[in-house]
Amino acid sequence: MVGATELLALAVGFDALFPHGIYRYAVGGLFVGLGVAVIYVGTGIIAGASTFLESTLSYVSDRSRFQRYRPSRDWRVVFTVGIVLGAAVYAVIYQDGIWTTDVQLWRLFVGGFLVGVGTRIGKGCTSGHGVCGVGSASRTSLVGVVVFLLVAIGTAQLVMATGVRV
Repeated sequence: MVGATELLALAVGFDALFPHGIYRYAVGGLFVGLGVAVIYVGTGIIAGASTFLESTLSYVSDRSRFQRYRPSRDWRVVFTVGIVLGAAVYAVIYQDGIWTTDVQLWRLFVGGFLVGVGTRIGKGCTSGHGVCGVGSASRTSLVGVVVFLLVAIGTAQLVMATGVRV
């Protein structure tokens, strides 16, 4: 049986992890799960944003690599635009304006390029594997998520140890 002291310690630790409360995260998670379920039920395709560029290129290129996405390209564009617009709406409502960063533009571009390369090598993005793959008990996604986390944690520790600052 858990006593009041243990509950208080748990609550204090919980508050440290979620200083603005868990409500926003819980609602966001529910919307992500609902969106993935709606896409799967409506199309029979597991949702993912990492194929956005290739599916969008199917509008202007006749190459078979891009044309294989033709049946699903419309919802993929809507899905990806929705991700961006959702973030923008959140920033306007909860952050008093559009999101800004102090990170140099070149770092954002290099990071974006590396993420793009990684999604092709990893056969999908971290959120796709984490939400859709783990949710469907895919062994590949389970291994992928563990590798993503280990590499991210290791990279963060290495960057902190070398004193690199944003």
